[in-house]
Amino acid sequence: MNVGDVIEVNIVETSKRGDGIARVKGFVIFVPNTKPGDKVKVKITKIGRTYAVAEVTQEGTQSTTQKTAKEGTEEETGTEEFEEESEE
Repeated sequence: MNVGDVIEVNIVETSKRGDGIARVKGFVIFVPNTKPGDKVKVKITKIGRTYAVAEVTQEGTQSTTQKTAKEGTEEETGTEEFEEESEE
């Protein structure tokens, strides 16, 4: 595994910091903004002796709760912008 590699992982647990954790080839891979049950493509950004850090490059299957939260946030943001423009 090298920095820059793109792989598909299953998030199996959550770290103390709240990052998702995947396990591949003996490495623990920390993936921010994910949670158990997510299956995502990630790009490795840092490698330590027994761990790696990655960022999501493509969302795969995510748990229903996370999808709903993201969709709700986007809808709220769009509504607020529209309301502000309407008041002027």
